[in-house]
Amino acid sequence: MIKSMTGYGKGESAWAGGRFIVELRSVNHRYGEISVKLPRALMPFESEIKKRVAEKLSRGKIDVFIQMEGAGAAGVPSANLPLARAYYRAFTGIQEALGLAGEVTLELLASQRDVIAVSAEAEAALEEIPQELLAALDAAIVRVDEMRSFEGESLLADFLRRREFLSEQIGRVTARAPSVVADYAARLKERILVLCSESSLPEERIALEVALLADKCDITEELVRLESHLRQFDETLLRCEPVGRKLDFLLQEINREVNTVGSKANDAEIAACVVELKGELEKIREQVQNIE
Repeated sequence: MIKSMTGYGKGESAWAGGRFIVELRSVNHRYGEISVKLPRALMPFESEIKKRVAEKLSRGKIDVFIQMEGAGAAGVPSANLPLARAYYRAFTGIQEALGLAGEVTLELLASQRDVIAVSAEAEAALEEIPQELLAALDAAIVRVDEMRSFEGESLLADFLRRREFLSEQIGRVTARAPSVVADYAARLKERILVLCSESSLPEERIALEVALLADKCDITEELVRLESHLRQFDETLLRCEPVGRKLDFLLQEINREVNTVGSKANDAEIAACVVELKGELEKIREQVQNIE
């Protein structure tokens, strides 16, 4: 069954030092693109996280946000005393040189970059963390997949409704097609007879020329190919795998055949059906852009 590329999921998992919170957001994208934002202490697991997400969600732009809360999550602050002394000397030097009043305070020194550094206390225990992290990640993936499946069901219902409309319009074209050739042949023969007398050209020659020209407005082959593409479209909708790209390709082929039908038939009734078909195909194609 088809799935949307849009979804959101959240998963949490407890561990000895606190808990992991994982959020996934998925939107439309031509390919599969996974972006991971996580604490510095979890950097070693970025590639493993991406691989695990890609195994379940094959297409879409997927953002993964990971938080680590609890003891050790924020790390342990420590003072860089040599750097603080250097700042102190620099500030007092400016005071003396410019004759400025005031004091070099602790707040001023602590606010300088890298004077207070944060080290990851939990790094030594990171080898035991991945299982809890992956449990939270899997929970988020399941919820995203559920949401994508739910939206996919809505899209499928919309496709089936629009597919019924396509069938109605193609049925009208198919019913009209034989008359188009006959009417065109009759009009063409009448024009030929007006331009030249019956004695100047044999009846057989006129009939042959009419048949050859009338054949150019025959759309039987296009209708056969159109029905074939639509059957493939129907079958693809029911496959249990990512089908968005194939559906998009089939719609291009269907649209090409519809254009050819409109240009060859040269008939007002068929032209009206072609306009309806093209409008509906464009709506379907917009929806297909959201299919995994």
